[in-house]
Amino acid sequence: MVKDLVARFLIGGAVVSFFAALSNALKPKSFAGLFGAAPSVALATLGLAVAVEGKAYTTIEARSMCGGALAFFVYACCVSWFMMRYKPSALRVSSALCLLWLGVALGFWFVVWR
Repeated sequence: MVKDLVARFLIGGAVVSFFAALSNALKPKSFAGLFGAAPSVALATLGLAVAVEGKAYTTIEARSMCGGALAFFVYACCVSWFMMRYKPSALRVSSALCLLWLGVALGFWFVVWR
């Protein structure tokens, strides 16, 4: 248990540091959060899943991450489009379109797992 936590800390820290350095070298700087968080956490999680649970479990994890990423991409595109087109409150739009994210994620789940 403690070894897993230490491994997560070390792997996650190394991968986050790598992506933070990569994002620091790229322009525009607004990519820093994108490269610093999502890929590094996903890679650390998959690396630990392979080590602890095996390839079959990690395949399911990776497929689920792809579905979540696809759903988030659709959500982010729709929020961006809606915000630029109508100029509403960001809180209102992002909250309302969370149902869209859920719908796409569940749709992906039904298509892949059924």
